[in-house]
Amino acid sequence: QVQLQESGPGLVESFQTLSLNCSVFGGSITIYNYYWNWIRQPPGKGLEWMGAIAYSGKTYYSPSLNSRASISRDTSNNQFTLQLDSVTPEDTAVYYCARGDRPRPKSDFGRDDFDYWGQGTQVTVSS
Repeated sequence: QVQLQESGPGLVESFQTLSLNCSVFGGSITIYNYYWNWIRQPPGKGLEWMGAIAYSGKTYYSPSLNSRASISRDTSNNQFTLQLDSVTPEDTAVYYCARGDRPRPKSDFGRDDFDYWGQGTQVTVSS
């Protein structure tokens, strides 16, 4: 059983950098053909895929983030991290990490397109 757990600040000021960590238990992040994703859900809106880091370390990002996102990993601690630069109140959301089996989800993806999810962490960006 794979478990994912997000951690990070609940409140960030505008124009700062948001950093979130996802710890993975029960399975290595280097296992072949798995992709480790960051997904968010703003209040009252649907899920938004932000990016992923592959088992190989290659990264993939949503163009909608305008190069503000960066995903890295620490294989010795089985963790991966999201950094999001220059945040604004529009970045307020519940942030999730999740495991998938492809570099990018389909455009109309849902929770079933990922087999394991973290519980999510609320991030609020103050204006």
